[in-house]
Amino acid sequence: MSRPQPLSETELSAALPSIPDWTVAGGKLHRVFRFPDFSAAFGFMARAALAAEKLDHHPDWSNAYDRVEVDLATHDAGGITRLDLELAREMDKLAGH
Repeated sequence: MSRPQPLSETELSAALPSIPDWTVAGGKLHRVFRFPDFSAAFGFMARAALAAEKLDHHPDWSNAYDRVEVDLATHDAGGITRLDLELAREMDKLAGH
């Protein structure tokens, strides 16, 4: 499967309203998810890991108690691609947003 190309600034600007809680920081899509407790945060990460594996696209993320911080970029494409948008939307759904 060929990897997607980075989105242009215009394409990215047009796509951002579809993922309103995400920002662009350091050339990556960025979001912090908050949950009621560690168990809920870890459960989200487990579900998101399965979704990421299906896309063959994996997040840079960290967890501290009730918080999961996520950065998405397609490293081999050198920027944000449609895969990052797909995974961001799926993560929003999994988090109930």
